[in-house]
Amino acid sequence: MEKRIVECVPNFSEGRDKTVINQITSAIEAVSGVKILDVDPGEATNRTVVTFVGEPEAVVEAAFRGVKRASEVIDMRKHKGAHPRIGATDVLPLIPISGITLEECAELARALAKRIAEELQIPTYCYEEAAFTPARRNLAVCRAGEYEALPAKLENPESAPDFGARPYDEIIARAGATVVGARDFLIAVNFNLNSTSTRRANAIAFDVREKGRPMREGGTLTGKILKDENGKTIMQPGTLKGTKAIGWYIEEYGIAQVSMNITNMSATPLHVAFDEVCRKADARGLRVTGTEIVGLVPKRALMEAGRYFLKKQQRSVGISEEEIIRMAIKSMGLDDLRPFNPREKVIEYLLEGEPTGKRLIDLTCKGFAVETASESPAPGGGSISAYMGALGAALGTMVANLSAHKRGWDDRWEEFSDHAERGQRIMAELLHLVDEDTAAFNRIMDVFAMPKKTDADKVARDEAMESATLYATEVPLRTMKASMEVFPLVKAMAEEGNPNSVSDAGVGALAARSAVMGACLNVKINAAGLKDRAKADELVGEAEALVVEARKLEEEVLHIVEQKIK
Repeated sequence: MEKRIVECVPNFSEGRDKTVINQITSAIEAVSGVKILDVDPGEATNRTVVTFVGEPEAVVEAAFRGVKRASEVIDMRKHKGAHPRIGATDVLPLIPISGITLEECAELARALAKRIAEELQIPTYCYEEAAFTPARRNLAVCRAGEYEALPAKLENPESAPDFGARPYDEIIARAGATVVGARDFLIAVNFNLNSTSTRRANAIAFDVREKGRPMREGGTLTGKILKDENGKTIMQPGTLKGTKAIGWYIEEYGIAQVSMNITNMSATPLHVAFDEVCRKADARGLRVTGTEIVGLVPKRALMEAGRYFLKKQQRSVGISEEEIIRMAIKSMGLDDLRPFNPREKVIEYLLEGEPTGKRLIDLTCKGFAVETASESPAPGGGSISAYMGALGAALGTMVANLSAHKRGWDDRWEEFSDHAERGQRIMAELLHLVDEDTAAFNRIMDVFAMPKKTDADKVARDEAMESATLYATEVPLRTMKASMEVFPLVKAMAEEGNPNSVSDAGVGALAARSAVMGACLNVKINAAGLKDRAKADELVGEAEALVVEARKLEEEVLHIVEQKIK
């Protein structure tokens, strides 16, 4: 069952006093099962964005404690900053990461908002998916007038909070209000301009944000704002769906920025927003010099961007994940203001945490060989077979990438890029199986440590051994099937790829055949330990059929290679 994980990204109205910030984050970290991924203070905005994750119940409790501590250490009567805000904890969204729906997060958010209002006496609004009315889905509607407007808003039933409505008092004066909600992942991004003009940055923001700008008579900047028959301002929509943006000047950097929230990555991916802001800036005589991501970013956003910019250059996208992300960083200038470390900014990498044990694929080539040669029985033939298959896929991918970049073959770059992408997927699966095979062996070793004093112990031990042995048989069979996918790749490269690299395609076929045959030996030796002989015979029969097919495919590829060499 998929683990239930929720992300919470509260924005606290303090970005300068580290002592205050640390008190808030300490309250959050005190909840067991919660991990803080990022703390991003901003001096100019006087605001800190905290990102933490965990199981839903733990995240909700940590969020409550963070709000409580913020209300104790932040006095909104003294707060000044460049960013809109309504309270000590300004906005608090819950975001589904895995095993939980957006609708479930919305229910959690409403319950949390109610608890904050009842136990802390802090008025709360519910926004996005947790909103009780369509208008309040928009954060700007909930935060209208900011902190200074709270006395009047509390007296008006139409603008009163969803929970905790009452006359303005000392508690509200100090803590303000809080906006609690549930939303999909939001990318907070600032586009750096070669300008100090807030007015021009705002103009670009109005050009692109979904809401756009008010329409005026004659299309001029000073003309009268146009209204519809109901007296509502007529808006000229911007060019980017699912975005909100404003322009501001950041004294810390000495530049103006277009500050944007991308609330719908499917409608407007990060790279699309970057290109469009660049286009609108250029039309106004400005340049985008780089991009600043506030908080964290999903890996998907950078991978999509990297592939997009590679394709614009007619370059293969069948390269490593690290190289694709590096392309995204350089193309959008993510390191313009400070170094951009994906391991500190990409949420999936932070969720990985530290490896729980040594992985074979993290070793050097020499280290892998030395580890194999040691007196330990693992890694053994199964892991070596998987690695040979990965090398076969790597060679096919290499030929595809060389072909995509070959002079005179520019019109075929996409054809070879597709081959390279497929090769990367095969290689990734086989590299995973390198460690998986050793893990399967270790499962068998773990069974030997189980107690066998009672009859019940013996039954449990026997069942565990059968299960572990079956798994140890299935893993090399998976290696065989994955290695079989190498043959179509290297055959295509031998036939159509760069002729100078045809021998590499041949070696790829040899490696794939060796991987299949080696893994087959592991299937057979592990299947011999199964008590379910029918299952054992089935698995061995499937493995032997793959060996026959692998030998045939290897011969086909080698024949092509020999003909090309001649």
